[in-house]
Amino acid sequence: MTTQALQVTPPTTEPKSIRASVSFPSDLYETLEKIARDKKVSVAWVVRDASEKYVNEQWPLLAGKE
Repeated sequence: MTTQALQVTPPTTEPKSIRASVSFPSDLYETLEKIARDKKVSVAWVVRDASEKYVNEQWPLLAGKE
């Protein structure tokens, strides 16, 4: 029987994503839910997609830079 050493991956210094808590008016949230259902994705995906498009529209020179 051979033994193998476990490789430990050090944590990155910067998280790949950050969690945020956002409140929406109920009618807007219902619309987001409908869009998510129609696209078969989560409401979070719809909000991320819309946020990315908004930022790219407002600051096109920053598009795609992280």
